Amino acid sequence: MLIALAVVLGGFSLYLNKDWFAKDNIHISHRSRPQRAGMFRRNRAPAVDSATDPVLFGFDTKVKLKTIKVIPLDDIATNKFPHAIWHLVSESNSVPIKEFNYGAPIPGMHPALKGVTADPLEPGVQYRLFIETESRKAEHDFTAVARTP
Repeated sequence: MLIALAVVLGGFSLYLNKDWFAKDNIHISHRSRPQRAGMFRRNRAPAVDSATDPVLFGFDTKVKLKTIKVIPLDDIATNKFPHAIWHLVSESNSVPIKEFNYGAPIPGMHPALKGVTADPLEPGVQYRLFIETESRKAEHDFTAVARTP
């Protein structure tokens, strides 16, 4: 009886400490770099004119997004219902992607409110990106960098 109890407690301890049954996290990264001028530039220009360099978000694997929101951290700290400066949603047909630009259209997604576009980012302001897939959620903080000439 004691051996069976020890085995059950050992198995329960492994279950709690090893996260064997937890889902993988979504790892989000970002980078800001000056927009390149040129004839053969890939179509990754931001959808908004801004005083900041374009911000590119990337994931470690392709994800099929359901919701994207960007909210200033100051709004999150001071408001019960913070205002999203960019909010896209998808009902069912978003395309799995590995990266996207702030404010740029994403295949299969549309603004949460019809006709609303992304607000321009402000240099030095901290923001939080929220993403949601069918089964997972993630968030990532970033700071907009002033446009480099």
